[in-house]
Amino acid sequence: MQFENYLKIFINNKQNNFYKMLKINRLLFLIVFCGLSIISHAQSKITLDEAIEIALSESNTIKIADMTIEKTGYAKKGAYSALYPNINASGSYQRTLKKQVMAMEMAGQAMEIEVGMSNNVSAGITAAMPLINAQLWQSLKLSALDVELAVEQARSSRISMVSQVKQAFYSVLLAKEAYNVYKEVYDNAQNNFEDIEKKYNVGKASEFEYLRAKVNVNNAEPEVFSAENAVTLTIWQLKAIMGIDLATELDVEGSLSDYANEMVASLASNESISFENNTNLLQLQLQDEMLSRTIKMTKFQYIPTLSAQFSYNYMALGNTFDMNWNPYSMVALSLNIPIFDGFLKRNNIRQYQKTQDILRLNIEDVERNLNIAMENYRNEMNTSVKRYTAAETTLEMAQKSYDISQKMYEVGKATLVELNDAQLALTQAQLTMSQAIYQYMTNKAAIDELMGVEYVKETNNDNQ
Repeated sequence: MQFENYLKIFINNKQNNFYKMLKINRLLFLIVFCGLSIISHAQSKITLDEAIEIALSESNTIKIADMTIEKTGYAKKGAYSALYPNINASGSYQRTLKKQVMAMEMAGQAMEIEVGMSNNVSAGITAAMPLINAQLWQSLKLSALDVELAVEQARSSRISMVSQVKQAFYSVLLAKEAYNVYKEVYDNAQNNFEDIEKKYNVGKASEFEYLRAKVNVNNAEPEVFSAENAVTLTIWQLKAIMGIDLATELDVEGSLSDYANEMVASLASNESISFENNTNLLQLQLQDEMLSRTIKMTKFQYIPTLSAQFSYNYMALGNTFDMNWNPYSMVALSLNIPIFDGFLKRNNIRQYQKTQDILRLNIEDVERNLNIAMENYRNEMNTSVKRYTAAETTLEMAQKSYDISQKMYEVGKATLVELNDAQLALTQAQLTMSQAIYQYMTNKAAIDELMGVEYVKETNNDNQ
């Protein structure tokens, strides 16, 4: 009997220590959660449109694209300068240190005469411009295509940026939905544990039920912290894509359920698919046109060129600076007729033609890959809609099943295992719905990027 009393005292001490640790863990969790709630209220919340606008104005990728357009614009203007006269002014001064001696024979006698003046000054203006140069005119058209390509590349950067911001924004919403689900699971597990603890203390619950409820709480708690870290990480990724400081306090508005109506409406829609605005195809087509211009420009090198020159100069010579200035001027035409260059132009033309053939084969491959990617995205979107529809029905039944199981457990007609199974089914249904919406919206953003859809802010957006 004495040994049994000691054993009971030992077990009671262990249980008291266990209760104390449980209360400390709960207190720490509440302190952390409340602190994070206060911080979240202090954060500024932004909508999807606001996030996109910030990214389009602050991202270095967009700034670099705009600078590239400006740079190619300057290059185009520089190419057009070849059409204008090239005017230069020049001047020179020469001081003769030792005059040149010229020897000659006059009347049978040798004579040496110094030639030149001590000071030689000249100044003048020269001008030249092309009159006929077909190669130059083609190079100007090629410069214009360079600007178009830079503009299309900048548009590509914007479309890609919008797609990245959308997907990052949806990732934040998914992480927040997962956090809310796991937090709800933890709260339910905690409430069940508190009820069982009371019953266990008065002998109405077994030790197995008590320990099982405690295990559920301990299992649910790490999931909450993991989901909370996922929210923080996805927000950091969103801020990095937007091009803002990672230390900026930021949160997002809305939830994935706001986009549910858009999913359902897509079932009845039959949108046409077109890649005519796909930025990759447009860039390849511009490169193809640039190669055609390059080939034509190379062929025009066989055509003679004609240019005009004009010069007006003054020259003065004298041993002192009291000199007379003598003007002289000149006008000239220069004709250049190419005859033979060792087949250089012909080989260059063939090289450009082969490069163009390779580019056109690449364009065909890109079109095929775009169709494959589009079909894949559309299938995933349809699957997401079906998964959401099924999960919506399942969620309603799972919620009802969990409510019934909880009430039956409270009156002792259901076991804790049955209650946990109902909780698990409910959690899976909630997460499946959120994941279905997330996958649908991210695939839709990818399709918009494939089709080259440019971002337009919606003034009346019911989903935001």
